[in-house]
Amino acid sequence: MATAVDPVLDPFDVTVPPELSAREPAEARGPGRDAVRMLVGRRAPLTTAHHDFADLPDLLRPGDLLVVNNSATLPAALPGRLPDGTPVVLHLSSARPDPNGRHLVELRRPTAGAAAYYPQARSPAAPGLRIALPGGAGAVLTAPFTPRLWHAHLDLPDPVGGTVGYLARHGRAIRYSYVDRDWPIEAYQTVFAEVPGSSEMPSAARPFTTRTVARLAARGVLVAPITLHTGVASPEAHEPPYPEWFRVGASTARLVGHVRGGGGRVVAVGTTAVRALESATGPDGRVRAAEGWTDLVVTPERGVRSVDGLLTGWHEPRASHLLMLRAVAGRELLLRCYAEAVAHRYLWHEFGDVNLLLPE
Repeated sequence: MATAVDPVLDPFDVTVPPELSAREPAEARGPGRDAVRMLVGRRAPLTTAHHDFADLPDLLRPGDLLVVNNSATLPAALPGRLPDGTPVVLHLSSARPDPNGRHLVELRRPTAGAAAYYPQARSPAAPGLRIALPGGAGAVLTAPFTPRLWHAHLDLPDPVGGTVGYLARHGRAIRYSYVDRDWPIEAYQTVFAEVPGSSEMPSAARPFTTRTVARLAARGVLVAPITLHTGVASPEAHEPPYPEWFRVGASTARLVGHVRGGGGRVVAVGTTAVRALESATGPDGRVRAAEGWTDLVVTPERGVRSVDGLLTGWHEPRASHLLMLRAVAGRELLLRCYAEAVAHRYLWHEFGDVNLLLPE
């Protein structure tokens, strides 16, 4: 019934009842994507307040900057078969291979609903295992990366569109058991989605609509993009972040410096935006144009140098993302926000409600 306590935040005595999982998109529950709730936490003085997401433009100041992830979500779940004919589901972690030409994949067990997690002792994954994929394609596992993830080489006989085109023809959106049914890939795209590459939606930006963006512009709030292609984040295994591909363009880097230099606040939309910006930030605190693979893990001990606030979804109490949230907001504020979110029945996961963390 309850989610285990996260040792990172011990004593993190918040339990999340299963009924607080958002089982469908907000637009299936009500009038639109932006019809979600937003708990606002401020660090100095430490306060919390309950809002609708539609209040966001009024809670930011003219001259503030929102940094958003423009990565588009891929239909990264593929049906497959083992050599003995056993059906499996392969979750592909990003369409972009690493510098050695390998992808990261997760094998899962097909069920009547969402694909189920393979406990390590029961997983068929092994070096050299070949998984037959639709359209005559295949994947060969080469070596374990974590107990859950494996390096794999893909063999795609049809080069039209590359991996992105192949997934568009044969894949579907990754879905976990708390979501009630399969939803089209469009339900997993944000209004900022432009560059295909994420295995799972950069979901903090999901409530934004063109109306929200227009109101932010009218308020004088700036918006700038980064790209970070998210990997597969199985909810059953709370692993540290692993390498993901990112890009921070020169214009965004300059704008971050300009806003901070002028006394404005930089608010990241999602942990992916924080990871990308921090990966492009030097020891002097200056953000510079950068791209490539980042293995950066943002912790309270490391701190953050490029952002002042964060808009994020609600994470499992054992999720490694909470280290980053502590770095931005501090432990005391985070504990209060999570306790209030449970008490006030906020909804969790990619179709759920959001948390805005501000410095003051």
